[in-house]
Amino acid sequence: MRGSPLGRAVALAWLSAAGPAWAGEPPAGPVALDRTEVTVAAFAAFADRTGLRTAAERDGYGHDYAGGWQRRPGWHVRAPYGVPAAPDEPAVHVTWAEARAYCEAAGGRLPTAEEWRAAAYTEARPTPTDGFARGRTYPYPVGDTPEGLHIAEAGARRHAPVGSGRPGVNGLHHMGGNVWEWLADRRGGEALTAGGSWWYGAAQTRRDGLQWKEAAFHAVYIGFRCAHP
Repeated sequence: MRGSPLGRAVALAWLSAAGPAWAGEPPAGPVALDRTEVTVAAFAAFADRTGLRTAAERDGYGHDYAGGWQRRPGWHVRAPYGVPAAPDEPAVHVTWAEARAYCEAAGGRLPTAEEWRAAAYTEARPTPTDGFARGRTYPYPVGDTPEGLHIAEAGARRHAPVGSGRPGVNGLHHMGGNVWEWLADRRGGEALTAGGSWWYGAAQTRRDGLQWKEAAFHAVYIGFRCAHP
């Protein structure tokens, strides 16, 4: 089972130190990140197979920000805006633990901040395309400028289907914009998220734009992708 029909990326990141999420040393060696965020279809299949009801489904609402956090009845991973989602929409309204459970069932795990940043900003493909240069680190996941990001400054009003738009560094889609992505790193009851979202601007898509969020939180603009050793 993979995060999307597009499969996994060739992007590799080397683990060099244990992050706060790990009880011991993480597996050594390269890892590959999913090319796209995990889809509604993939997450729903996992939930059906395991009997999982997400926190948003149990609570009966999801979170959206409009002058403060709002509880939106009927918003959850299968209906992110209150109506049934298309299968290729990103899986949102999932908590950190639910994202981790999915990745583990898929034979992977959530990426660490170190892995995610390496894949998002530093081109590692032997023969990169779309004008990217091997070994170069870019300020944005799509290159030297934020052009092509699915963000508020570009007119985004909700998330886009995974794999839409042009791919960025390492051939990955939406490492910047679209939806925040849960990472493995923890700090007490909080977990790191990366990449910004459609609700934010370009600043949150840069490597220093990571944000801590309550790990038990679920919202319309937080999703995830998996790392695979």
